[in-house]
Amino acid sequence: MTEASAIAKQLGGVKPDDEWLQAEIARLKGKSIVPLQQVKTLHDWLDGKRKARQSCRVVGESRTGKTVACDAYRYRHKPHQEVGRPPIVPVVYIQPPQKCGSKDLFKEMIEYLKFRATKGTVSDFRGRAMEVLKGCEVEMLIIDEADRLKPETFAEVRDIYDKLGIAVVLVGTDRLEAVIKRDEQVYNRFRACHRFGKLSGKDFQDTVQAWEDRVLKLPVSSNLTSKDMLRILTLATEGYIGRLDEILRETAIRSLSKGFKKIDKAVLQEVAKEYK
Repeated sequence: MTEASAIAKQLGGVKPDDEWLQAEIARLKGKSIVPLQQVKTLHDWLDGKRKARQSCRVVGESRTGKTVACDAYRYRHKPHQEVGRPPIVPVVYIQPPQKCGSKDLFKEMIEYLKFRATKGTVSDFRGRAMEVLKGCEVEMLIIDEADRLKPETFAEVRDIYDKLGIAVVLVGTDRLEAVIKRDEQVYNRFRACHRFGKLSGKDFQDTVQAWEDRVLKLPVSSNLTSKDMLRILTLATEGYIGRLDEILRETAIRSLSKGFKKIDKAVLQEVAKEYK
């Protein structure tokens, strides 16, 4: 046994194989979609709005998982295409740039649908966007980080709903609430609201278990739903799923790097302290 291996063994682990470790780190940095109940609930709600062509809002604090949940909805309704015909795209999902004006918004839609954005005036971009949205038979347009839209741009969003009968979904934090309430015409079209909240109680425990089983997938069970481990995670994350994901992935990488085959409690406490 080498000196490094002996030291690692004394610390409760063994020196990891470098190639295996790098592969595990790469995997833990990758994107994962976990079928959580709150995501299913949102998707069922969006299904109803899409079928009824009813515009709405999805609101919640940052790091509660709104973006991942809405992005996953897009993947549930993938585009399909027949030879010689435009693609059929049931759901369009965009994240507009900061201080997004009308032309920028229309450009995002056109490019998402893989059409070339024409040069010209706002009117030219508007006409092109309306054309491709209709041609691709879009049923729902999800605008994430919708509070990035300039106040006057919301009127354009309202017109997409009015003229094309597309269910428009505005996604954002409470900042979005303040912005759309300035325009009664806009607010009245987006009154229906689904609030995406923090996790607590059994929902939090079930989510931790799902992360251990479906995201971390370490060689040895970390028993993250034990009383001590759950207490550390509850205090550090405050129920924010984004924070939970960050903490567990980083802790898993640090634990593996130290030679452990599971999340070590001391390492979890070390990472958790950084979030207080």
